[in-house]
Amino acid sequence: MEPEVLIASSPTDAGISCWDLRTGAEHLRYKSCASPPHGLASVAGRFLASSQVRDAKSSTSGSILYWSWNKPQIEVRSFPAEAIRPIACNSQGTYIAGGGISGDIYFWEVATGKLLKKWHAHYRAVTCLAFNDDQSLLISGAEDGCLRVWSLFLIFDTARREEARNLFEYSFHEHSLRVTDVKTGYGGCNAIIVSASEDHTCKVWSLSRGKLLRNIVFPSIIDVISIDPGEHVLYAGGRDGKIYIAALNAPVAHNNNYGPHIIGSLSEHGKSVTCLASSADGFLLVSGSEDGMIRVWDTRTRNIIRVFRHSKGPVNNVIITRHPQLLNPQTSASGASLRRHALTLPPPLEKFANSSDENTYVKVLIGGQAASNELLDTSYISVQTMETQIKELQQQGSTAAAEVDVGRLKNEQLRSLQMIQHWETMYENLHQFCVDEILEENRPINQNV
Repeated sequence: MEPEVLIASSPTDAGISCWDLRTGAEHLRYKSCASPPHGLASVAGRFLASSQVRDAKSSTSGSILYWSWNKPQIEVRSFPAEAIRPIACNSQGTYIAGGGISGDIYFWEVATGKLLKKWHAHYRAVTCLAFNDDQSLLISGAEDGCLRVWSLFLIFDTARREEARNLFEYSFHEHSLRVTDVKTGYGGCNAIIVSASEDHTCKVWSLSRGKLLRNIVFPSIIDVISIDPGEHVLYAGGRDGKIYIAALNAPVAHNNNYGPHIIGSLSEHGKSVTCLASSADGFLLVSGSEDGMIRVWDTRTRNIIRVFRHSKGPVNNVIITRHPQLLNPQTSASGASLRRHALTLPPPLEKFANSSDENTYVKVLIGGQAASNELLDTSYISVQTMETQIKELQQQGSTAAAEVDVGRLKNEQLRSLQMIQHWETMYENLHQFCVDEILEENRPINQNV
């Protein structure tokens, strides 16, 4: 099993703590971070990002900060048009999405910092964001109790967007209070979505059908959830300090102390459970709490195997990611070049979309997670960025090193364009299939056959 690191942050200015998940060894503490819930992210393992809301009463008093793995100080500061609370990045670290307190969603390209899109998603502040596993959908929850599913194909397709009645694929309104968390399973557009709310419920949705599959009622308000990798159970962190374990697929069980679907609980925190994360193999569950403690649970025995304490204050974000050293292989001929790139963080995120760019078109690669043995940097660069880098290298001269990099970037550009065509073909086939299915369902049955 590859080594994993545990990262935790607090709503107070207590910085970011980082430990080895298996050994408990502490790594660097990153300074000056006061993150809101769902406001901490590891951007494809390259660097850490966190949103900051310094003044809850001000709509513009916010920032997004970057830290590199080997330096405790903030390296990049961005100041969006409004305060951003939740942030989410796709698995390749190509894009960052942020949810504003106005209800708007912002979508940035990481490599250039460009604000690619902004759209009004909710009537009240966005509280949580999540990409699905094939990165084609973005799911958002908000204080208005609404959960919405956004197709990035539609968001970035101008022609279809103008024809569409709504920008969203689905809009679920079954929660009666604010949505506190959302997670997705595996399976692309056939996956499940699980949402949590202050209305004491977690709801399981079908992405393919756009319907509610299961409603689970808890004894406490649920602020955070985690799905085990096998999608057998759901872990739900309550404000009563308990972590409830609910079955996702098992038949309804009535012979327990908590109600249908809930098959047990973990109880050691003295205050509200505010964050949860599962290891890649699903054998470890990490929970953080307002009591400032971080506990690591063995999901097979339901015992605590390790306890961490954040530097001060409550904990409101925990994430688990692969150890950074494994994300940039050193065996290739371009290893030295990749190491140089890895030391430089991307530029700040734009505050506003720049409509005066010479390149008025926007190409966005929407695709699944790269294989673990592929170099991260090749999938991290967008088509537009590659074209810019090719021009810069050609202007610098025809040195051997530049020629190698130009050749690599041209190959990657060709692969990226082929991927775009592949996804367009898949979408057209899927669209035709859906149309055929709808027509077949509505066709009258011939009784004489």
